[in-house]
Amino acid sequence: MKFRSDPARIRGSIAPVITPFTEDGDLDLDSLRRLVRWQLESGSHGVSIGGSTGEPAAQTVAERIAAIRAVAEEVDDAVPFLPGTGSAKLDETLEITGAARDAGADAALVITPYYARPTQDALLTWYATIAREFPDLPIVIYNVPSRTAVDVAPETVARLFAEHDNLVGIKETTKDFEHFSRVLHLCGRELLVWSGIELLGLPLLALGGAGFISAVANLAPVAVAKMYQAWEAGDQERARELHYGLHPLVDLLFVETNPAPAKWVLQRHGRIASAHVRPPLLPLSPAGEPRVRVLLDQGAHLLDTC
Repeated sequence: MKFRSDPARIRGSIAPVITPFTEDGDLDLDSLRRLVRWQLESGSHGVSIGGSTGEPAAQTVAERIAAIRAVAEEVDDAVPFLPGTGSAKLDETLEITGAARDAGADAALVITPYYARPTQDALLTWYATIAREFPDLPIVIYNVPSRTAVDVAPETVARLFAEHDNLVGIKETTKDFEHFSRVLHLCGRELLVWSGIELLGLPLLALGGAGFISAVANLAPVAVAKMYQAWEAGDQERARELHYGLHPLVDLLFVETNPAPAKWVLQRHGRIASAHVRPPLLPLSPAGEPRVRVLLDQGAHLLDTC
């Protein structure tokens, strides 16, 4: 929680780590801890768990809290820790967010409640309730309409940002890049905005974004972190080189539903013990494997070092 009092320091590549399971489908905390240590060794600027890449909807509240505690212990204040704590239910969201606070999280990443398709007024009430419940914990909105069927309007973000001191940022996982710009225009550069769309991470920095929470950091954490560092150092050509170099690995992630392809790669490289994904997802199919292998070869030079 070293960064909790100064969330403006939470910048760069925040790696949204997958949640490993055993072949039997149980939570694999040993593999999770190894992944976190690898992210720290690779130079990631922060760590997250429990976003879409982490299969949170397929886990119990107890499992999600156990994963958050394990990651917090491994991170140990070395970098910012932003766990995903949201759910479709308010009581679960409050329980997981409270556990994350107690575990030492620097901020909570709270997804919009999925399936229900709440109105903008309902979203205002939802986030206001969470912000008031945890006044000393920075809250980050997680906007991912492709998964939740609801989009947080820029005007809603602006109202929440103006009315709640601890609502400090938003992870924008929308391909509507105009949305990014309108959010920053209404809120100002003080709002922390991270891209959750891999190929919009670098462009967002030009608008004043804080960085990216990019699933491709599960495969190429060094390259993703160095892309941010190159931009910050003014080396735009190097940043663009890494951006375009990551294209095959980004495409790999979505050959089938994320995170199945990523888990297949991580198991092959010995990073996790099993590529198991929980229902309703399935592991990478035999039909998808050839395409993943081609893209893996194209992006192999960025997998570990660059």
